[in-house]
Amino acid sequence: MLDDDLASRSLGITITDAGPGHATVRMTITDTMVNGHALAHGGYVFLLADTAFACACNSHGPVTVAAGADITFVTPAHLGDELTARAAERVTYGRSGIYDVTVTRGDEVVAEFRGRSRVVR
Repeated sequence: MLDDDLASRSLGITITDAGPGHATVRMTITDTMVNGHALAHGGYVFLLADTAFACACNSHGPVTVAAGADITFVTPAHLGDELTARAAERVTYGRSGIYDVTVTRGDEVVAEFRGRSRVVR
C-alpha cells in the first residue's frame, strides 16, 4: 500500500516495521515542512501519524480507510528532527477499528494520535 502512496513517499516517509495490527514509519523534518515559527507544521506530523495508522489498519488485508482521527501535539518538532510514528491496533469490531499512534523524536513524545478505521466493502 505504501508503495502506491505518493503523498507519503514524496515526503521521505519510510516503513521500518509492520505486522498484523501494527506499523512503524519514519520521516525527517525538512525545510519545506516548517511553519512561520520555525517549527514543524502540525499537518506534517499528522500526516506521518496517519501513514502509520493506514499501514496498521490495512495490515489485515481488506481495504480500510480512516473514519476519523484526533491528534494531541505534546511538544514541537524542528528542522532536521527524525520522527518515528508507531501505530498499534487497540480493538476491532465489525468493520471498524481503533488505533493509537505515538510520534516520537528519540525517546521524547511529540504527539499522540487516535485513529478510527472502517473496512470498505
